Amino acid sequence: MTQIKAAVAREFGAPLTIETINIADPQMGEVEVTLKACAICHSDISYMDGAWGGTLPAVYGHEAAGYVSAVGAGVRGVAVDDPVVVTLIRACGTCPSCASGKPVACETDHASGPLTDAHGVPVHQAMYTGGFAEKVVVDQSQIVKLSDGIAMESASLLACGVITGVGAVVNAAQLRAGQDVVVIGTGGVGLNAIQGARIAGARRIIAVDMTEEKLAIAREFGATDGILATAEKPWRLAKAAMGRGADAVIVTVGAIPAYDTAPQYLANGGKVIMVGMPHSGAMSTYEPVMLAATGQGMVGSKMGDVVIARDIPWMVDLYEQGRLKLDELVSGRWSLEQINEAIADTRTGSAKRNVIVFD
Repeated sequence: MTQIKAAVAREFGAPLTIETINIADPQMGEVEVTLKACAICHSDISYMDGAWGGTLPAVYGHEAAGYVSAVGAGVRGVAVDDPVVVTLIRACGTCPSCASGKPVACETDHASGPLTDAHGVPVHQAMYTGGFAEKVVVDQSQIVKLSDGIAMESASLLACGVITGVGAVVNAAQLRAGQDVVVIGTGGVGLNAIQGARIAGARRIIAVDMTEEKLAIAREFGATDGILATAEKPWRLAKAAMGRGADAVIVTVGAIPAYDTAPQYLANGGKVIMVGMPHSGAMSTYEPVMLAATGQGMVGSKMGDVVIARDIPWMVDLYEQGRLKLDELVSGRWSLEQINEAIADTRTGSAKRNVIVFD
């Protein structure tokens, strides 16, 4: 057991406290990673606010990267000092979902409990990661070995925001070259959906957001057109730019108005990819006859439907070729002691990704 510093949530909606807590040594099939970076995702903030329930006290943070510092028995493929990205995707490898190539939907109820506070009280390892801390102990299925040519701050983004956005386009939507896509919301996930559409060879990539500033950033990442969500019937402007409806609409924000209007952007046979996560209990409404009559559909996409051992190395290679932007996604670098300020900055919606950097 080792003592580490971590940002602990003890009350929903309250600031995190920096505490010294205990982390257990890695057990069978587990890996200890000393973190160098952990990005702040809006999902962390939603959990900290109590939007989806959860267990407290807890350590949040799930977009992490660092170096392996210890391995448990039975671990293969990584060794101490290897650089790795740490994801929240913990997969058993044997349940029906894992066996059918969908590890993000693993059906096994994994135990998760390497953390205790100074008094020995269990601290929840949120989202199987607990990355707002100096070290994590995770299942080996959650990590992917990296090359030495990628900065840790950039690598941490591969754990969630990048794979979720790119994967929503190439895996969930299965977008083909020459098709058209609308991306609603141009935060961290939305910008990566735009990158995914560019990499997939989309003809038109329409970004929809609330400000011209965010639309300008979206164009830097590959959007061909930008539409203000505040416009009257913005789907008409999008269809005018495309000359038709979209083959895929990627909703990357958890806003009910975005979900209510998403089908309006579709072409016949198109589909809405549901990525953004509204708060529990929030409801959206549709006119089913329109979806049925036009052959349209809606599908949820969790973590971009990725297989991390396959997709993260592919994305790292794209980054090293200069075809996938990662460094440009980092808006700010903050110390662990500054995490509450970093969270407040993230709440404004202006940051692409704020990253906690460890010495």
